[in-house]
Amino acid sequence: MSVVIETPNTPRTRKGANWEKYGWLFMRVSGPLLVVLIFTHLVVNLVVGDGIKAIDFAFVAGKWADPFWQVWDLAMLWLAMIHGTNGMRTIVNDYTEKVKVRKALITTLWSVCGLLIILGTLVIFTFDPCPAGAASELLPSFCPAIN
Repeated sequence: MSVVIETPNTPRTRKGANWEKYGWLFMRVSGPLLVVLIFTHLVVNLVVGDGIKAIDFAFVAGKWADPFWQVWDLAMLWLAMIHGTNGMRTIVNDYTEKVKVRKALITTLWSVCGLLIILGTLVIFTFDPCPAGAASELLPSFCPAIN
């Protein structure tokens, strides 16, 4: 029985960046960092204080009023989205045979990732539980009444 080693369709040149290596390194760094961020997030939200029964709209509003938690949640959002998209990119590369289909899937993956990161970032930094000019019957009970 002989072993056949296939040559890649487009061998890598030394001129360009090695994106596969950077992607691999990112996964190895972001994974443990995400574990720390997520478990700390869960402990702070579910164990410390009143536990799960305290989580409501007011809890999120109070948490996002602090820039520390905005940055914390932003880091979780960005790392999780990029980590997951990079993992999906690897799966697409492994199992998609046609180059055009592979490029279309990867472009779609990164486009959706970018859109969700932009939307999530906007939500984190522009969240206002008591917007000025809103009808008082639509505001949460903790918002001051505006006359």
